[in-house]
Amino acid sequence: MKPTITERVKETTVGQSVFRVPARNTPREKAEAHWSNFFLHLYPVKVPRKEIGFRYSWYLGVISLTLFISLIVSGIYLMFFYVPSPTTAYGNIQLLQTQVPFGQFIRNVHRWSAHLMVLAVMAHMAKVFYKGAYKPPREFNWVVGVILLLLTFFLSFTGYLLPWDQLAYWAITVGTSLAAYVPFIGDTVSELLLGGPQVSSATLLRFYVLHVALLPTILVMGIVIHLWRWRKDSMLDTEGGPDGC
Repeated sequence: MKPTITERVKETTVGQSVFRVPARNTPREKAEAHWSNFFLHLYPVKVPRKEIGFRYSWYLGVISLTLFISLIVSGIYLMFFYVPSPTTAYGNIQLLQTQVPFGQFIRNVHRWSAHLMVLAVMAHMAKVFYKGAYKPPREFNWVVGVILLLLTFFLSFTGYLLPWDQLAYWAITVGTSLAAYVPFIGDTVSELLLGGPQVSSATLLRFYVLHVALLPTILVMGIVIHLWRWRKDSMLDTEGGPDGC
């Protein structure tokens, strides 16, 4: 059998100096390499091939993850030209669309990726629910998925407010007013989001921090847990059982 490019590179002097892992040929040797790796030992050694394929979820999971990566990349570019201040936010958006190289294109990529991610995650959850993959013993990953869906909604909402135009102002007014109706802690949550008794510069700053720092960090952690549980649950017997997520 003709060696692959990777194998030929590893056989060179440079390759041997970089790749110092011994060859793993037998199933036991491959399993030992799996167990000795800090990250890989969290996953099962063997899983059914169909369980970890993207077709198993109709590609909705990988589509959602790809759109999230697109949001991160385009969002970093937009952050170079945006200042979370009521006096400059709207002007920054106009400047971005008219004078910044590829500004209009990147903003459209960011906006449409956000819309499509919401739709993809909702479709992913609907597919999992329809196939009954939320039932035991996979219920924990279903809960994680619901949390990821809510975080996706919150990310979309906080991003919608950043242009600080009339639509954003009244959206944040209505949204924080609805938060005030949460039993027992409603007023505290509303004031925490507003940064005071009414909409102000503190409100925009807080939603900006939520959008670019706090919510994405929590979402990444949730995705890691979701993928870990997906791999762990793939060892469960699904013969004739519910479809995996």
